[in-house]
Amino acid sequence: MSKLTPFHVAVPVHDLEAARKFYREVLGCGEGRSDTHWTDFDLFGHQYVIHYKPKPAEEVAHHFNPVDGHDVPVPHFGVVLEWDAWHALEARLRSHNIQFIIEPYIRFKGLPGEQATMFFLDPSGNALEFKSFQDINQLFAV
Repeated sequence: MSKLTPFHVAVPVHDLEAARKFYREVLGCGEGRSDTHWTDFDLFGHQYVIHYKPKPAEEVAHHFNPVDGHDVPVPHFGVVLEWDAWHALEARLRSHNIQFIIEPYIRFKGLPGEQATMFFLDPSGNALEFKSFQDINQLFAV
C-alpha cells in the first residue's frame, strides 16, 4: 500500500464552542488555526475543520443503511486507525460516557474485510465512524 497523504474535510457545527471542546477534549485532537466561524483540528494526522452553520429550524433525521446487521448512519466520516489506537480511542470515549450509535464491535467477523468499528455523534449530530483492521491489507478486501 502506498503512503497516504492527509485528507481535508470541513463539517458544519451549530455550536462552535461545544464542538471545539468535543474534538479537543473527547477525541484529543490538536487545535490549529481558527477564526470566529471555524477551527482546524489535527484528527489523527488529517486536517479536520469545523465550520459554524446555524442549526436548521427543523431537525433532519439521519438516513440509515443496513450493514452487517446494524443501521449505519449516512452520511458519516472518520479515520481508519491502527489496532491499538482504535482500542485506546474506544477507552477514551467510554471514559467520557459517549453514547454510541453502534457500540464498538468486530464487523464481518471471520470474513474478508474483518474490522473493528464504532459509531457516535459529535455535539452537532455529525456521525463519526472509527475503524481498524488487524490486517490492513483487508481494507479493500472483497
